[in-house]
Amino acid sequence: MELRLYNTLTRTKETFTPINDTVRIYSCGPTVYSYAHIGNFRAYVFMDTLRRVLKYNGYTLKHAMNITDVGHLESDADEGEDKIAKAARKENKDPYEIAAYYTKIFLRDFDRLNIDRPEVICKATDHIKEMIEFVLDIVKNGYAYETSRGIYFDISKLDKYPILSDRKVDEQIAGARVEVDKEKRNPEDFALWIKAPEKHLMKWESPWGLCYPGWHIECSAMSNKYLGDEFDIHTGGVDHIPTHHENEIAQSKGRCGKVPAKFWLHCNFLQIDGGKMSKSLGNIYTLDTLQEKGIDPMAYKLFCFSSHYRNKLNFTFEGAIASNTSLARLKEGYQRHLEGTEKIDENIINEFEEKFHKAINDDLNMPIAISIVWDIIKYPKKSKELANLLLKFDEVLGLQIDRKEDKKEEIPEEILNLIEERKRARENKEWELSDKIRDIIKEKGYIVKDSKDGMIIEK
Repeated sequence: MELRLYNTLTRTKETFTPINDTVRIYSCGPTVYSYAHIGNFRAYVFMDTLRRVLKYNGYTLKHAMNITDVGHLESDADEGEDKIAKAARKENKDPYEIAAYYTKIFLRDFDRLNIDRPEVICKATDHIKEMIEFVLDIVKNGYAYETSRGIYFDISKLDKYPILSDRKVDEQIAGARVEVDKEKRNPEDFALWIKAPEKHLMKWESPWGLCYPGWHIECSAMSNKYLGDEFDIHTGGVDHIPTHHENEIAQSKGRCGKVPAKFWLHCNFLQIDGGKMSKSLGNIYTLDTLQEKGIDPMAYKLFCFSSHYRNKLNFTFEGAIASNTSLARLKEGYQRHLEGTEKIDENIINEFEEKFHKAINDDLNMPIAISIVWDIIKYPKKSKELANLLLKFDEVLGLQIDRKEDKKEEIPEEILNLIEERKRARENKEWELSDKIRDIIKEKGYIVKDSKDGMIIEK
């Protein structure tokens, strides 16, 4: 059965055919300066689903995902402070310590969502040599120039820019948000390599002195090292389209004349109550936040399947709680089939399987795929054959429907509110207030334990 995927590069749904026997994929990973929130993880659930669908279709994968631990400035337009360095200064820690801590938390959350890990997880700071060589090639080919601030890519040398997004460069007001670097030949030229100020925390020796990499060059250098000049699929969020991925393509064309990936797949935003996530609004939620409210991380994964990855998804706690209930019913339904003794006509099994396969191969249409799973759960005859079919489908879903969970007593809303208040106090480093709230919770009959997996609440 053919697999069709929507390609942002061509703006059409195309039949996927790999370049060779192994499907090579590159995914933009996290910038590890803070906790990843549930909006970030929507893109990784999508990435996981893509991996699982490709495997379901019999493909072998070589998939690389980066960990950005240097070079991602506050603005995608090469302005502001390095996010890792800023976090290090704020927390009075070494940048490498910051990056190591948040990488560990990110991968822990990866596992909590049962996300299939890429074959290669590569850190930017481990690939400085490859980045320098990549920049040198671009300079040698005449696509870059040096200024007092760094090495910039010259977009005027390209036959077309941009090619991934439909924005027009001449419609951009380069100085709308930041002061334009007057040494740039074109306002949209971007930094490949940045000359480090004296007090900059992360910098390396290079042909241009002490410098650090631009954000875009990291992904180009690492994807090239592990996947070659041309590979099959590049994934990321829609926010990567207009700048980061556009510039990755430009860099690769400047180095070897090729667009690096055949297919570019992008996951849309997760909204919160119909709006954006924002620290000022206090609606940045992590997997810990969900667990503190009694919501299984796997229920969030099921929630992500309620909308196609290319559509915006609106998160509400009501919706997440409903998904929590649905996850429990899904597992119960699997168990009922597992204990069933009735025989099912082979044609019925084949029909279910064909519908599911058709749905996932139609640009990962998970809402349709999940509806077929529910048709099996509700099927009146209970059969081990249907249980085995559900397990086969779970190779794509990754919901671990055969895992039995210990039933936990529901925590009262009053206690959950206190837990949320204590969490905010800890985030603000108000340790005395945090201890006071913990004592109040204890007086009400509950114990709070702080662990590497977040707060654990016990009666």
